[in-house]
Amino acid sequence: MDLDRIKELVEILNKASKAYYQESREIMSNFEYDALYDELVRLEEKTGIVLSDSPTVNVGYEVLSQLPKETHPSPMLSLNKTKSVDELASFLGDKEGILSWKLDGLTIVLTYEDGSLNKAVTRGNGEVGEVITANAKTFKNIPMQIPYKGSLVLRGEAVIKYSDFEKINASISDVDAKYKNPRNLCSGSVRQLDSKITAMRNVNFFAFSLVEAEGVDFKNSRNEQLNFLESQGFDAVERVKVTKDNIRSKVEFFSEKIKTNDFPSDGLVLILDDIEYGRSLGNTAKFPRDSIAFKWKDETALTKLLEVEWSPSRTGLINPVAIFESVELEGTSVSRASLHNLSIIEELKLGIGDEIEVYKANMIIPQILKNHTCSNNLEFAKTCPACGFETHVKSENGVKTLHCLNEKCPAKHIKSFTHFVGRNAMNIDGLSEETLEKFIDEGFIKEFPDIYKLEQYEEDIVGKKGFGQKSYDNLIAAIEKSKDVYLHNFINALGILNIGLSNAKMICKHFGDDFDLMRKADRDTLAAIDGVGEVIADSFVSYFEDEDNKRIVDELVKLLNIKKNEYSEEEGSLNGKVFVITGSLNSFGNRDEAKDRIEKLGGKVTGSVTKKTDYLVNNDINSTSGKNKKAKELGVPIISEEDLLAMLENQ
Repeated sequence: MDLDRIKELVEILNKASKAYYQESREIMSNFEYDALYDELVRLEEKTGIVLSDSPTVNVGYEVLSQLPKETHPSPMLSLNKTKSVDELASFLGDKEGILSWKLDGLTIVLTYEDGSLNKAVTRGNGEVGEVITANAKTFKNIPMQIPYKGSLVLRGEAVIKYSDFEKINASISDVDAKYKNPRNLCSGSVRQLDSKITAMRNVNFFAFSLVEAEGVDFKNSRNEQLNFLESQGFDAVERVKVTKDNIRSKVEFFSEKIKTNDFPSDGLVLILDDIEYGRSLGNTAKFPRDSIAFKWKDETALTKLLEVEWSPSRTGLINPVAIFESVELEGTSVSRASLHNLSIIEELKLGIGDEIEVYKANMIIPQILKNHTCSNNLEFAKTCPACGFETHVKSENGVKTLHCLNEKCPAKHIKSFTHFVGRNAMNIDGLSEETLEKFIDEGFIKEFPDIYKLEQYEEDIVGKKGFGQKSYDNLIAAIEKSKDVYLHNFINALGILNIGLSNAKMICKHFGDDFDLMRKADRDTLAAIDGVGEVIADSFVSYFEDEDNKRIVDELVKLLNIKKNEYSEEEGSLNGKVFVITGSLNSFGNRDEAKDRIEKLGGKVTGSVTKKTDYLVNNDINSTSGKNKKAKELGVPIISEEDLLAMLENQ
């Protein structure tokens, strides 16, 4: 029985580690991982059985990337851990130690030769890391030159601060594309193949260990080593000297400070200050004996479950969220926690009104730890909150989840709503993808016209977190302003397959912005328009043949003031020329600005290189990208942005 449980725990923990270290995602909380890990340790000690793939003896996974790989001169071991301050005191005995932050980022080994940064390698799996020297040179606080001219090797943590993490996430409109935490963002940033991307991410480096520096007297002290690194220009991790007598007060000092820290930390590290004594202790198969990691016991609070909110997503998965009486945890007020799936609800035996115990995993993410009532009478949602369609329970690998199978569910089509309100469409400021998703989850928006009826939910919107009266008033003003719209922007907003802004402009111009005539046109008429063709014509006609689409469009037309363009009879100097733009641009604010300039002169911008393409615009003319290869195969000229500007300015 014990052996079966050991095998089960090894599989679960290895799967969680692989997801965390190789794929930068989390499938269980730190609290859950630690509990399972501790259970495995107890069973291994009890039985004397340790499997070859047990996470208690293996460190990490093989590195997966195209970066060069390098074997570390000596293995980089993990740290044993505890949540007991008494155990920290026992670990110290009569020795002095150094207590510092356990930073939550990516461990990096730096090598300096003759005063210059020579090499940077990630920890990887502890034995083999990835060479990221070019990227390390873009970190915000790594010295390129140092006074010490000997061979210097040190270890430290690359981290992205919470303030920078929030700015980067705020710049990403796609909710699914946002990073879950600073560690994930840092891991991806440090291991980029393009160091320019790393430079944009504001990565910081904090030294925590000196490995080698010949000829320097450190007075047998770890703290002196860190002082030396600081004298060389490095930012060393914040630390204090401790003994068994003051360790408790120092842990309390750090536990208060973490609440306002701008950098991510998932605990503390305690290392013996006496270097030689620490080395004499040696290592276990996985851990050094001169240091130990401390993780705070999660602060918990008792509260009452008020309801479960069912939140539909674009994949059709309906996520359960627990709503409970507000409690204070780690200095903030908490009233919501994700329940993840139906299996967890069943395991917790939840019911409305139950007394539950909640905590913040890593002092950040609210979770339910225990249910003290276990009434087990919670009913799953029978219909999807976004569309009213009947829900369906799926079971995969023993995990039950709730789904909406309606293909037309608005929650599944969040991208179409994001496109509808976009700048080249209805141009509604303040309706981000995140806000749209919230409004769809609440049932405020089910179809495009509902956006123009949000005033009926004023009280609900004003009361939502992140909103207020001013935000609501600004949103309604932006929606009202968007009612005055050019026909080509309106057609683009509908999201008709294969019809973007450029094609919408061509069709509108052909029909003189007569919408009634346009929507009734047959396939042959549309296909005959220069630059349209059969595929686009079929998409356009099919859209307006759909009864639901016709009903939605008719309702929108009643709500909007659709304006007509005044088309010049003169043909532009780029008339009939087809461009494809790829890569980054320097002289234009964005790619849309370049498209507008081309289209004003009668040109057309498409997304892929074909035999009809006249020019491919790419600042990297020698790139081996798919578009460049295709252009060369078809004999399409590849021009730079500078060439394009000259073409536009000389017309």
